[in-house]
Amino acid sequence: MEKDYHILLLEEIRDQNKTLLEGQKDQASSADVRRLQQDVTELKQDMKVVRAATTDTSHQVHDLERRVSRLEAA
Repeated sequence: MEKDYHILLLEEIRDQNKTLLEGQKDQASSADVRRLQQDVTELKQDMKVVRAATTDTSHQVHDLERRVSRLEAA
């Protein structure tokens, strides 16, 4: 009878330990998600800079094409 109680107690402790370990894995995953969110935020900011630079370059190329066309026509 007492032996059965100890077995049940050990099983309960094992289950609780499993639950704790799963919780720790979830926390690690949460930290990974936070890091990814920060990376995505940085990438978004970088892309805004790239987009602005690309737009500026595109305007410069268009302006140069227009000026070259005028010179060729003259």
